[in-house]
Amino acid sequence: MSIKLGVLLSGSGTNLQAIIDRIAEGTLDATIELVISSRPSAYGLKRAEKAGIQTMTMSKELYADPIKADEVIATMLKKADVDYVIMAGYMRMVHAPILATFPNRVVNLHPALLPSFKGAHAIQDAYDYGVKVTGVTVHFADDKYDCGPIIAQQALAVEEGWTVDELEEHIHEIEHVLYPDTIQLLAEGRVSVGADGKVVIS
Repeated sequence: MSIKLGVLLSGSGTNLQAIIDRIAEGTLDATIELVISSRPSAYGLKRAEKAGIQTMTMSKELYADPIKADEVIATMLKKADVDYVIMAGYMRMVHAPILATFPNRVVNLHPALLPSFKGAHAIQDAYDYGVKVTGVTVHFADDKYDCGPIIAQQALAVEEGWTVDELEEHIHEIEHVLYPDTIQLLAEGRVSVGADGKVVIS
């Protein structure tokens, strides 16, 4: 079954590109109906336009009231008839209007093994802490930052002598495979959230 995606982003859109590429290859049963950016200058918008995907940009003024901003986003995503909302480097929290419209259908990617190193500087924080293993987490978003049921994780052994930039590069390499793979599990209907709030993959 093919699923319809709405993608939220704020930056360069490399994870969006990974998803676009996998759809083009035929290894991801999905279509991207709409890309919404929190920044007009986000390069991810250009990637979407190049792929012929409808885009929408939110103004900074609109985010002055985050709930109102999310009402606008939820309305647009609903209008686009999306099945899942994919956060791909979206640097804002999602709130009740989006979460209630798409229960257990808002997916986020985090560049660390949650619950470790939450927040916007996860790669730098893990590097500064000197961890020997970090990684990537894909999870359903909820009303708390970098929480919500974990769908998939992949670990990365940190090699001696890596710079933080090298670590970031390896993290992105994992993201660009793990995220589309996880979205494919959603497309196959293999992901559900149990009564205990934990993800079950069939």
